[in-house]
Amino acid sequence: MAPVTRNQELELTIDSLAYGGRGVARHGELVVFVSRALPGDRVRARVTAYKRRFAEARAIEVLSPGPGRVTPRCAHFGVCGGCAWQDLGYEQQLHHKQAQVVDALERLGHLDGFEMRPIEPARAIWEYRNKFEYSWSQQEQGPSLGFHVAGRWDRLMAVETCHIASAASNELRRSFERWAREQGLRAYDQRTREGFLRHLVVREGRRTGQLLALLVTAPGTVPAPERLAELLPEGVTGVLHAVNDGVAEVTAGLEATPVFGEDAFEERVLGLTLQLSAGAFMQTNSEMCDVLYKHALDGARLAPGDVAWDLYCGAGAIGLLAAPRVARVVGVEISPESVARARENASRNGIANAEFVQGDVAKAVRPLLERLPRPDVVFVDPPRAGLTPRAVRRVLELAPERISYVSCNPTTLAPNARQLVDGGYRLEVVQPVDMFPHTHHIECVASFTKWGQIRPESGTPRLRR
Repeated sequence: MAPVTRNQELELTIDSLAYGGRGVARHGELVVFVSRALPGDRVRARVTAYKRRFAEARAIEVLSPGPGRVTPRCAHFGVCGGCAWQDLGYEQQLHHKQAQVVDALERLGHLDGFEMRPIEPARAIWEYRNKFEYSWSQQEQGPSLGFHVAGRWDRLMAVETCHIASAASNELRRSFERWAREQGLRAYDQRTREGFLRHLVVREGRRTGQLLALLVTAPGTVPAPERLAELLPEGVTGVLHAVNDGVAEVTAGLEATPVFGEDAFEERVLGLTLQLSAGAFMQTNSEMCDVLYKHALDGARLAPGDVAWDLYCGAGAIGLLAAPRVARVVGVEISPESVARARENASRNGIANAEFVQGDVAKAVRPLLERLPRPDVVFVDPPRAGLTPRAVRRVLELAPERISYVSCNPTTLAPNARQLVDGGYRLEVVQPVDMFPHTHHIECVASFTKWGQIRPESGTPRLRR
């Protein structure tokens, strides 16, 4: 007989946080993952699912709060699917993120002997995010922009103020709402497939004050662009329009045309000026991007004669930052839009020793080796899913002396790190960087050295608690 059943209510004490943000409790020998619960909480929770080895539940009442609980700032907290940790003090957030990185590397990667550095805290924990993807929904007051309700793909909520967005970004969103209501437009309904407005993507250069907006709609033209331009706040470089006539709720990969203004905005990273389009990849916390990339560059220990390959290079930031320190840079990126921006950014910054190639890392590396020099150092900054097994094999075939791995997910970094270690590399240093306060997400830079390459400034690395 199952130890629990669906909809059963349990009283649980939360011991820790799992990666993904859920509390971890025990009911007898059964592990229970509890959403909306924090370490030290005593909660009443309702079971939502039961598997052979664990159960899932949702806290419906906090019987006694844990020591890290604080009052959330946002009125939407608990309904919005975004900042799941606003009710956890920031020092506690950092503690649990650090612990989750260690746990992933040890438990999933079976790794030891590396130096685990203390997490870099965010310089600002509010108004830090430079990219938003909003969804339109039809509310009583008219078409409104917001996010999905937590845990629901089919329910949307309007946002009044997002506290991790800047004042300018919030004002841009409200300007689009005023325009849409003035024009009598309606939000797209996924069930009936009626309506016009689907999404709004907002990109912001925090160092330049520039904003770019991409409006995604059902088929049709954007009405009254002159009025929209009048309503938008200062700093908007342009508005783009893309049509999505499919069922999937997507914003990427759609052809965009300017409604007015430019099709790009500028941002500065460690003194480098980057021009970015609506779909080009860029870290979503500009200030902490400087910190993250500095660790990536330092971990690579670049030398003047090095050849550096930047895999998953996006708009070219890491490779272009490395270029003045090395002989040659080769960037590889699957997105044609990002590659075009990377080439423009090289020219814009007067960098002549960087080449950017469009292609899938798993498929493009071997052909490139036929005409390009083998790298001394490789940077990898893969998507959340990490390196595929085939991509790992390509990195091992490149056989660089050093690898600097930028990860946005420790649970995929860990198995990738194990594969690299099994392929002849030593994991030396892991540096967590908090790019996303009030969420469970955490970035890391992992530095690897090929066996036989001795790092002169250190002895045998050790795990540092």
